[in-house]
Amino acid sequence: MLKVVHKRLFTKPSTLTNFELKTHNSTFKIIMTVLMKKNLIYLIMFLIFCSGCAAIKKIAPPADIEPVVSTREGRYYNFTEAQLQIKKGNLDKAIYYLLKTIKTDPDSSYLKIELAMLYLRQRDHQNALNLIESILEKNPDNIEALIIHGGIKQHLKDFDSAKDTYKKIIDIDPKQRKIYLLLGELYIKEGDLHRAMEVYEKLLEKFPDSYTGHFYIGKIHAKQGNIADAERAFLKTLELEPDIEEPCFELIKLYEKTGDEKKIIQIYRDMLEKDPENNQASMELGYYYYKKGMKKDSAILLKDLGTRSMSDPNLILMVSEHYINKKRYDAALIIFEGMFEGAPDSSDLHYVIGVVYDKKKDKDAAMVSFKKVAPDSRFYHNSVIHIAFLYQKQKKIQEAINFLKEIVKNIPDKPEYMLYLGTFYEETGEFEKAVQILKQGIEIDQDDAKLHFRLGVVYDKWGNKEASIEAMKIVIKLEPKNANALNYLGYTYAELGKNLDEAERLIKEALEYKPDDGYIMDSLGWVYFKKGYFRKAVKLLNKAVTLVPDDPIILEHLGDAYIKINDKQNAIKLYKQSLQHKENDKTVLEKKIKELED
Repeated sequence: MLKVVHKRLFTKPSTLTNFELKTHNSTFKIIMTVLMKKNLIYLIMFLIFCSGCAAIKKIAPPADIEPVVSTREGRYYNFTEAQLQIKKGNLDKAIYYLLKTIKTDPDSSYLKIELAMLYLRQRDHQNALNLIESILEKNPDNIEALIIHGGIKQHLKDFDSAKDTYKKIIDIDPKQRKIYLLLGELYIKEGDLHRAMEVYEKLLEKFPDSYTGHFYIGKIHAKQGNIADAERAFLKTLELEPDIEEPCFELIKLYEKTGDEKKIIQIYRDMLEKDPENNQASMELGYYYYKKGMKKDSAILLKDLGTRSMSDPNLILMVSEHYINKKRYDAALIIFEGMFEGAPDSSDLHYVIGVVYDKKKDKDAAMVSFKKVAPDSRFYHNSVIHIAFLYQKQKKIQEAINFLKEIVKNIPDKPEYMLYLGTFYEETGEFEKAVQILKQGIEIDQDDAKLHFRLGVVYDKWGNKEASIEAMKIVIKLEPKNANALNYLGYTYAELGKNLDEAERLIKEALEYKPDDGYIMDSLGWVYFKKGYFRKAVKLLNKAVTLVPDDPIILEHLGDAYIKINDKQNAIKLYKQSLQHKENDKTVLEKKIKELED
């Protein structure tokens, strides 16, 4: 059915996408370890954990490769060619040549590990695992193979196998210090803190200078509530590695539990003494001062933070990551407004403050902030969308239209603004204006499927079915897998009672892309109804009602189908349910109910 359009005029933009900083996550740290230390274990774990599962592919010889005789000369040629293809980024060809090389030397663990690493780069974990297990069958103590085996098993969430493999590695070679960390991490994830502690203590027996071991022991003690032991472990970590910050923040968490304000402030000050431009320490200490009533000290830090934000655009994103994304909205407002003292003309700050007010459901304050964002700001586009959305939420459609008309006048080369303006015209029933502005957008970007889709919807509402059909055909040509357009076109055919076989094909294809969409399922049920397959229609429409229980059109469709199989009681029940959810045009339904009850 046609409900795939949108219940709202347009979807609210995901405003915080820009704030999803990646520089402090574990993947980044693994990548940096790989690049800087070229460590084998982290290289393998990076390839395993930073790739998703993929289907196993049979590697067929590329068409442009001539077969090479499997002689010793051929073996060296194939291996060299594999390395060349790796450098070129042609992994399929590299795999093909390595497979040919392995045929001449099937017992080579080195070659199999090379091939397994290529499979991992292609996210083909099963083929990689098969190769590694073939190595371990003949040489169960091969450390490199065991490391890869444990990593793959961990990625595939076979944690018991991964743990067994890691324990075996430690038994064979107790000097593999990274494996202790991987094993301990698995126990922590499972909540087995006792076993995790045993692993890290064994690590420290072998490597007393492992600051990571001390750090994780501190984390375990903290989780268990052993404050003094946790403090000792974190202080030991800092003694071994005084420049890392994680133990500092862990100590701050401990002191917050004990209420030791002096120690908390001292840690922050020590961090800022080492690096006066430590943004996170400035931000956290500034907020801490504010909470403790030390407003002057807070203002100095936050003002300096604001001044730095003018030359470091990522600073505001970092604050957003720590506060907006973690839903600490009141804290975010305190910090951002404090930063304004150092950056009073910052559009970035106006924007993020608008986001915070929007999150806090203060629409008026959000609107004020978004309107202060300058046109040359990187957030201006997002601000425009927010303002339009806020007008919509306040049911001020005409204000939204006036606002977007002015935007389009000043920025006539942005089709997206025309899309939103057309959508508002559609909402007010000004279909001619909607068509006009949407076509204006299409003139700028003829390949914008969203504009063509919206145009098709407007034509449909305006009563021009043929124009709507042509618009949807363009959408499908631009985006063959656009389930909404496939469904819309199929349902339109069904409503017109024509091209029913084509309608069925289109809607079934839409369901392939959105198999659990109740609206699309309703469309297919309605096609069956139009074809006279009433029992099939009832079955499918019941599924649609299960998925979308409160849609009046789906409920009415099911009632119509029940009439066709002579089930008046269910039909009346469905019609009455539909009537409860219908906002207007109730006359037809009321007439159907009356006729059945008389």
